[in-house]
Amino acid sequence: MTAWATWAEVGTALGTLVLAGATFSSVRASSRTARIAERALLASQRPVLAPSGPDDPAAQVQFADGRVFSLEPGRPLVERSGRTIYLAIPLCNLGAGIAVLRAYHLQADPAREVAEDPQGAARHRRGDKPPPVSSFAPQQRDLLISTGRVGFWQAALRDPSTPLHKAVAEAVDPAGRISVDVLYGDHEGGQPTITRLVMLHDEGGAWRCDATRHWSLGLVTDDLRDLGFT
Repeated sequence: MTAWATWAEVGTALGTLVLAGATFSSVRASSRTARIAERALLASQRPVLAPSGPDDPAAQVQFADGRVFSLEPGRPLVERSGRTIYLAIPLCNLGAGIAVLRAYHLQADPAREVAEDPQGAARHRRGDKPPPVSSFAPQQRDLLISTGRVGFWQAALRDPSTPLHKAVAEAVDPAGRISVDVLYGDHEGGQPTITRLVMLHDEGGAWRCDATRHWSLGLVTDDLRDLGFT
């Protein structure tokens, strides 16, 4: 009788183990399905920005002081007017979701430093890390770029006493290099992304722009929340 009881207990234990295994497999499958569905949803909302091309339509950009400039297809705007330096880059959204531009980080290098840069003028540096989010300046307004549409990034430097204004002014004349890291995400405040845009003069003396890096920031930090990400 004792042997039968023992075998019954063993059978019960085995049955419980099999049930637990089946439950675990089911939970793993459900979690995997949920992750796939989440990734698909995020992919349908992810924007990806790049400079517009020569075949894209022209655009107009208005600044807070009321000045309006025309943006030639595929050409950035670098304009000095009195104490103010106006900057703008026509952008195309190649992703599946609406892009909302939240902030930017500027770096300017004079022509002499660009010529001596061992990594090249265009800053094609594999392994570069993005600037810390705390160093980004918020956009004065949220700039939206719809899927497959052309929009723009813009900024104006108005205080000649600041180091950034002086650096950009030195990069403008004579022609140096201006790098813009644009921080943007989807229309729901997620998927924070940084695209690095590098502006240089071409052989004809006009400004051109290339995208050299794209960083996905992943988790939303307090610095990102301060810029409107959730």
